[in-house]
Amino acid sequence: MIMNQEKLLHDVISLPQFAQQEVIDFIAFLKLRYDNSSEKSNDNLSDIGNEPFIGMWCNRDDMDDSRDWVRNLRMNEWS
Repeated sequence: MIMNQEKLLHDVISLPQFAQQEVIDFIAFLKLRYDNSSEKSNDNLSDIGNEPFIGMWCNRDDMDDSRDWVRNLRMNEWS
């Protein structure tokens, strides 16, 4: 549904002042979100395989079965 500008303006003006501020804040959020997404390119992304955290738990004997490890962790922490 395409809303014309006059109706949109009327709808915003008819809101209470605090709600109008929320609309303004949300519009600013959307502008920031979509302006940034158009500027991003894959050239700026690093290869995740080269990050230092990759493989940091690979030699842990207590994590041979990750499901069992998580289950035990939850039982110990939340029971």
